[in-house]
Amino acid sequence: MAFNYDKYLRVNKMPTLWCWGCGDGVILKATIRAIEKMGWDMDQVCVVSGIGCSGRFSSYINCNTIHTTHGRTVAYATGVKLANPHVNVIVVAGDGDGLAIGGNHTIHGCRRNIDLNFILINNFIYGLTNSQTSPTTPRGMWTVSQKNGNIDPTFDACKLAIGAGASFVARESMLDPKKLEKILVKGFSHKGFSFFDIMSNCHINLGRKNKMANAMENLAWIDSITTPLKKWEALSEEEQMNVFPTGVLREVEQEEYCDMYAQIQSAAQGKRKAITQNDFAKKI
Repeated sequence: MAFNYDKYLRVNKMPTLWCWGCGDGVILKATIRAIEKMGWDMDQVCVVSGIGCSGRFSSYINCNTIHTTHGRTVAYATGVKLANPHVNVIVVAGDGDGLAIGGNHTIHGCRRNIDLNFILINNFIYGLTNSQTSPTTPRGMWTVSQKNGNIDPTFDACKLAIGAGASFVARESMLDPKKLEKILVKGFSHKGFSFFDIMSNCHINLGRKNKMANAMENLAWIDSITTPLKKWEALSEEEQMNVFPTGVLREVEQEEYCDMYAQIQSAAQGKRKAITQNDFAKKI
């Protein structure tokens, strides 16, 4: 039986405003297929997106949505989750939104291990605002802000998330939607901060200026810089430097922030109750 995408989409917003060949649509489809696999009620799902091409997620998916200010996705999502621990919260941000202006919030979301699902759409460029260097832009590539080639060191988003304490960290590209769907289901099933570095193409603003004139050439380049974790581990240290491992890179069980917050609330309420009872006894 054909998958009923209309159940999960705001069909009145279709077609999307994403460029032809953009990977964001593939990631959107993988996300809603993962939600279907999880059996989540869409009334109990909240998608929080920021500014950038990825920000359109909250326009197209048919659930509770928040389109936030630049870099503040994790901050908003933290508030949503603490106020509604039963809600399944998905954060969607680009590499600029989530690692540059929003990098601090991303770090502390990982550190707290709050039960959020953070989908970072990594297209190596500020796509919406016309091709500025992002934290993941490879060295030497042309950008509108570094026209002689990017000289900034390239960020490894997964290493950042692992270093900051996220309990689930994974990387995939949008080249294999089924594999992407499976990794999302695995992360959605995990209790704690789930971080997904999903590599995608921006052949319009990254590719055309860097000898990748169309979507297929941009995708071929992404394929050339990624390899499954087991194959990556078999490479020499020198070979590993130029390739990103895909798959689950970290999965551990540790205390989740909402649970700890509930314990603090319960303890504080118990103390207030005891103080009130003591004061009443003194007055008598």
